[in-house]
Amino acid sequence: MLADSDTRWKWGALTARRIAAADRPDRPDHPGRLGHPDRPDRLGHPDRPDRPGQPVEPAGFLLRGRATPTARQLTEVGVGTDSVREVTGARFLRAIREEGYDVVVLALVGGAVQAMLHGIAALRLPRRPVLVTGYVGVVYEKLADGLLLRHGADVVLANSRHDADRFRAVYEGVGADASAVTEAALPFLGGSPYERREGRDTVVFAVQPSVPESRADRMYLLGRLAGHARLHPSREVLLKLRSRPGEHTTHLEELPYQRLAERLPGGLPPNLGLVYGHMGEVLDRTDLLVTVSSTAALEALHRRVPTAILTDLGVREALGNHHFLGSGLLTSWDRLDAGHRPEPDGEWLARQGVAADGTYEKAFDAARERVAGLLRQPELPPVAPYYTPATAPGYLPGILARHRLAADGGPLPGTAPADEPTGVRRVLRETVRRAARGAYRHGVQRVAPAIRRMGEL
Repeated sequence: MLADSDTRWKWGALTARRIAAADRPDRPDHPGRLGHPDRPDRLGHPDRPDRPGQPVEPAGFLLRGRATPTARQLTEVGVGTDSVREVTGARFLRAIREEGYDVVVLALVGGAVQAMLHGIAALRLPRRPVLVTGYVGVVYEKLADGLLLRHGADVVLANSRHDADRFRAVYEGVGADASAVTEAALPFLGGSPYERREGRDTVVFAVQPSVPESRADRMYLLGRLAGHARLHPSREVLLKLRSRPGEHTTHLEELPYQRLAERLPGGLPPNLGLVYGHMGEVLDRTDLLVTVSSTAALEALHRRVPTAILTDLGVREALGNHHFLGSGLLTSWDRLDAGHRPEPDGEWLARQGVAADGTYEKAFDAARERVAGLLRQPELPPVAPYYTPATAPGYLPGILARHRLAADGGPLPGTAPADEPTGVRRVLRETVRRAARGAYRHGVQRVAPAIRRMGEL
């Protein structure tokens, strides 16, 4: 599994575990390497005791880049693997060639998925791995762009019936093969169903790194959250944060709420606290989840936790809350202050893959069956992305070049992966990398906003 951020790591590792329950092909020469090739065969799934074998712990690779998670972020995600290696795209392709995996989950942004698809195709392996990709959450922007960049994978997972219909429509609309689209669900849904507890009254606002984008909008939401806490002094109000200052997640966050809270007029009321950690653990103590459009809303709805989607800043594609049209969840801080609790629409929930009706355990059956069928084939067809030098000559080369790949998917001159240094050289290199990341993140979160404000004077 290759991931490029903490949230995609979580999605990729859990997806790998769930699809690893596919029945092992009845071929004596099949190595069964859904995990690490140096580990014994561990086909099976922890949620499916009727299947033989033990749970698979996939080998984990982190694609080196601006959003590479810290050790703290990986620990907070709470999803482990057999191994964790930070790699460049070229080194990952070298591992695919030399270590021989059967299934590869690409938990990456669209451009990186496309680059790895072309890179794996260029390896011309005797038997290539089954390639799986998808989205980490709600798909509310760049639908066509993101999907076409993922085309060429053997399995493109859709997190709901709604998404599966949209994905197929995009592929068929450009004349591309849509057979890879496979309906599943978000792999991290779970937890105990919501139960109202006597004496507990907790409201959680789940923030997003890039929504809303402006300082004014973020200060507005923070101010309304603080106002709600003051209006209900006996209520516990929590601001659920995605990352600490200086860390990045799937999206860049130039204006962390922690920094904005320091400048909030009047400060934070005593019953308003900041909380980090696993979203599932926070939902264990939540009586109302409030957000603009976070995927946390789907996690809450799966557990039947009361959920509200804010309309205060409008219902707009840029915010992503248009995704919740018809859900019955759209509301405002004014109404929440007055005690309103939205009721979700059952038909909308069913189409969104929330599976609050108890069918979630079957959500990955189609994906398992497709992967198992591909593994049984004596030979897999060549990787065939929609984007090629013929269909997108002005777009594809730039995407591949960002990952040091030529137009044919092979490495650009001078980018062949060298052996990693050891000893003092390795420590020195890692120190330099951490310092460079820190400088970049400081520039994004401190310098860039300051320059932008100066430009507005």
